[in-house]
Amino acid sequence: MALFFVPAFIIRPFTQQSSRGLAAAMALRQAAPSLTLIAAALCLLFALLLWRSATRPRRIFLSAMLFLVVSSAVMSRLNYFEWMFHPLDSPQFEAQSASKLESGEMVLAVRYGNDARAYPIREMAYHHVLNDVIEGVPVAVTY
Repeated sequence: MALFFVPAFIIRPFTQQSSRGLAAAMALRQAAPSLTLIAAALCLLFALLLWRSATRPRRIFLSAMLFLVVSSAVMSRLNYFEWMFHPLDSPQFEAQSASKLESGEMVLAVRYGNDARAYPIREMAYHHVLNDVIEGVPVAVTY
């Protein structure tokens, strides 16, 4: 279970992370699919060996632990960071005069034909992808 939870706890967007901690978390994320599969197989074997001699409460405990290990094996194969960073599909815009952007705020600018758009970096840093239509042309803006 630590192979899933430790990287999820260490790799947190918008928080300070040490380079060593981040490197260790990324190494765990890379090794987790293989190691959790091995751990799940070992736990299944262990549960099967103990099953016959186990009382009902111990069987419930074995089943719960096996469920947690198998769940961790599945979760280690998912990119749970995609759950946090989803694309914006319907951006809303306002005129430059009505915007509340600071004068020094950084933006991604796109100009196509007579239409120009500015996407604040602080919003793009969270979503990473924005789907938009500029003069009838679909575009994907990314940061």
